[in-house]
Amino acid sequence: MRTCHVLTFSPVTTHDSMFNHLLGISYTMNTEQLYEALKKTQEAKGAFFNKDKDLVFELLESLLLNKDKYGYMACPCRLACGDREHDSDIICPCEYRTPDMEEFGTCYCGLYVSQKVNDLEMVPEYVPERRPADKIL
Repeated sequence: MRTCHVLTFSPVTTHDSMFNHLLGISYTMNTEQLYEALKKTQEAKGAFFNKDKDLVFELLESLLLNKDKYGYMACPCRLACGDREHDSDIICPCEYRTPDMEEFGTCYCGLYVSQKVNDLEMVPEYVPERRPADKIL
């Protein structure tokens, strides 16, 4: 299992220093630990992991790879440029997740699903790209 330093989960609500403080010091996390940490924090916000665990763990692994490569967990289904400010909209959970889940039942990459999809009350639909063209490489 791959390990990587993970210091942030959300570009909006969690800053590296706050997360680091909550953990005490820098913390090394593997995909299973990332799964458990995100499951707890994101379910409280109404975002549930896709029931396809293989897909979820592939995406989490890719998030850790992006963390290693760029220093932040850029969405693995979009092209990151390596500039945190430019990519801030696609740092997982991306700023498009909530509207995508509300409209289509899932986020763009399929990592997260809405409460309705999780409860089998809705079938997720294809999610078109919401990221503005000028942000896409």
